[in-house]
This record gives sequence, C-alpha cells and structure tokens, in this order.
Amino acid sequence: MSARHAALLSAALLGACLATAAFARSHAHAAHGASLIWRGDDVTAHSVVNEVAPVWERAGHGHVQLQPFNTASGIDAVTSGQADVAGSARASDGSAEDANLVFTPVAWDALVMITNASNPVRSLTLKQVHDIYYGKIHNWSEVGGRDAPIDVYAVASPGDGVEFSLRQLLFGRGNQPVAAPRLYVNTRKLEDGVALNPDGLGASTLSDIRGNPKLKALAINGVAPSVANLADGSYVLFSPLYLVTNPRGPKAAEAQAFVDFAQTAPAQAALRRHAVLPFRDGSALASMDRSRRRRILAEVGARASHIAPAATPVSAPGATYADRVAVAPTSPRTLAARQALEQRAAKDRAAAMPANEKTRLSGVSGSVAGTSVSSLAHASGAATTVNDPKTSGTDFSRVTAGANSAARSADRSADRGGKTYRVAKGDTLASIARAHDLDVARLRDWNHLTGNRLRPGQRLRLSRD
Repeated sequence: MSARHAALLSAALLGACLATAAFARSHAHAAHGASLIWRGDDVTAHSVVNEVAPVWERAGHGHVQLQPFNTASGIDAVTSGQADVAGSARASDGSAEDANLVFTPVAWDALVMITNASNPVRSLTLKQVHDIYYGKIHNWSEVGGRDAPIDVYAVASPGDGVEFSLRQLLFGRGNQPVAAPRLYVNTRKLEDGVALNPDGLGASTLSDIRGNPKLKALAINGVAPSVANLADGSYVLFSPLYLVTNPRGPKAAEAQAFVDFAQTAPAQAALRRHAVLPFRDGSALASMDRSRRRRILAEVGARASHIAPAATPVSAPGATYADRVAVAPTSPRTLAARQALEQRAAKDRAAAMPANEKTRLSGVSGSVAGTSVSSLAHASGAATTVNDPKTSGTDFSRVTAGANSAARSADRSADRGGKTYRVAKGDTLASIARAHDLDVARLRDWNHLTGNRLRPGQRLRLSRD
C-alpha cells in the first residue's frame, strides 16, 4: 500500500469514527436506555430491523420490540401511538392515514415473483407478469411451463407494501385490483402457501426468501434477481424499504434516533450481509427511477393513474385470512378488510343456494362498499372478481368465486348429517371451510392435515366426532 493510500485510508477511518461518535453524542440523550416498539410488514422486519436492531442494542441504545405483521398494522399503530416506528415496503400512498407520518427510505430490495422450487419455469417477461395479474394469462403452459393453472397468491391487507409497490410498477397505481384468488394476511404466509403448491405464484422480495430452498425467484426479461443486478438497475423490479415515524408521537425523538442509526456505517454493514442494498448505496437507482417506471408501463401497455387510494376497494375480496389474524398485531384497516372478506364469502354462499333455501337467509346481509361482482362465467379459483367503474373497467371473468362452487359441491357431496365432505375439483381448504362455516385450522386438525393440499375425491371430516 502506498503512503498516499495509507494516509487516505487513515483519514477515512478517522472520519467514520468521528461521525459515529458525533452521532452517538447527539442522540444519547434521546435514545439511551429507551425501549422502542417497531411494527410493520414482514419483509422490512426480516430484511432491515432484524439486522439493525441488534446492532442498535449492542451500541447501548436500548431494546427494540419487534411486532412484524403487515404494513397497515404498522402505520396505524404509529399513527395512534401504539408503536414508535413502523416498517413499510412502499412509500406513502397519499391516504389520510399516511399524511402526517414521515417515510424514510433506508434500503433497496428486489421485488421478486416467486414460485415453487419444483416449477420448471425460470423466467417471465414484464408483460407476462402484468397479464397474469390482470387475468389474461391463466395457465403455466402459456409462459413455457406445464399444462396447469397458475394459482396466483396475493396479500389481502390494504396497502400492503410489496403488493402496492409491484402493482404501481406494473399498472401505474398501487391499488390496482388484480386477478389473485388466494389471499393471505402477510407476505410470510403467502410464501408458506407458494412453498406448498407447485403451481403457485406470488410476490415477495429477494431478501425475504433468501435461503428458502422451497421457493424460486423468477428472472424478469431474462435478468435474474440478485444484489448485483439490483445495484446496477439491470433488474428493473426494485423498491425502497422504509422506516416510518410520527413527529408527534410520544417517543418521536427516540424513534428518529433509531431511523438515523439505520443509516450509519455499522447498520449499513449489517444490511449488506442480508442481501439488501443500503439506500445511500443505490443513489443511481433513485436517479433512474422515473425513467424506469415509464419504460415498464410502456412495455406492459399501461399508464400511470392518479386516482386516490381511498376510492379503490380491497383487491380481489372473496378469500379468507389465515387463522392467526385473530391473535396477530392488527389495526382498524386490517380488521375492516377481514370483515369485508367474510361478508363477501357469506354473500357468495347465499347466492349459490337454491331459491327455497334463500328464504331462510332473509335476515342476513353483507356488502363491500364500492365493489360489485362480475360475471361468474368460467368459475374457478377461490375469490370473487371486482369491477368498480371508478377504478377499473376490466372484467376478470375468469377469476371468480370458488366459494360458490364449494357451496354447490357441499350440497351434493356432504352426507351422514353433514359430517363429511367429498373434495371436488377446484376446492380448497378455505372454500370448504367457508361453505360449512368452519375454521381452516379445525379442518386440518380433524383430518390430520399438515398443509393445504387436497385431492379430488378425498373425504374430509367436518366435525371432531
């Protein structure tokens, strides 16, 4: 090493030490010994906070309690003061809930389309991903795979970070309703579902599926998702990860100190070890963002929209949440989405009943504001379609209510006083549970199932006895 290089290195190290010391002094009064509550989406928890929080604690700044669940839960908790910092894989969506909060980008992550590791498909084009979500492509054979339906998974929570960011890139608006029949409460549950289904497809992030041998991230336009391809922008589906704070919160100073710490050298080194790119390392990504979005929209044949998020319904209501939603950290928006899904399922069951049975439901009603159910032609899957003239002119006629077919099959196949049920083609545990007013967890327990896979003709017990 030359004397000049040694001098430069010494100066750089000294500067880093002085900066770290200055940071510690400026925030010691606010952060020393403070206990913070972090809540937010599972991706940001796994990719950012799980790495930064231990470094923060080892530096003597106090404990961080992690409550990973989903984006809406975290943002609502920070708004109400129930949490100090939230995590989000999307920027502010312009809604009233986000208006008074500060979204600070701390890292870049690759948005990835994931499928089961056994699926032979290795790559999709942007246009193919767009058309799958839009309900135009339904079978893996249409994208070079085997002859099998594409089972599209999505997160049901309104404003989910990964879903919002991906749809914003593909459709020009993050609240675009999509043809995704299978809904989950958060990204981690979605990943579990895809890992069990050779024909499943869903969205996650590169860092969140890192090391999971049951999942495969698909290349986009022939470019594999990797940290290197993320860093140089050749992999075009990327998004910042944010820490969210409330300037008027009870621990605003401590929360801001944690956000500032996430941008220091020790924290950024921890992020790099977890396959995410510190935000400052991706300055080139920020500069190319606007042109990248225009190119993607031009390639898929979409255009940006500025419709207010509040005018858009929850995407593709009709499926059920995972059983853990009842005990997980939640929020008013998450509970409202869950109630809307349950009401939609009840309405679908009523619509599927014979006329003489409907009279018994005269006192039951349920609706989802701002939505209407489109044609039930080509019924398949486990969700109802959404067609709101304010937000979408597209009729996802191929993505319809599996609950209807499940209810009809239940009328034909249940026997022994309704205590067993023969599985029909297209049934899922969720649709069968809805048709019989049962919990998925109980169905699994009574039938000794470890996953969600069913086979046509399989007999299921509908009670413990």
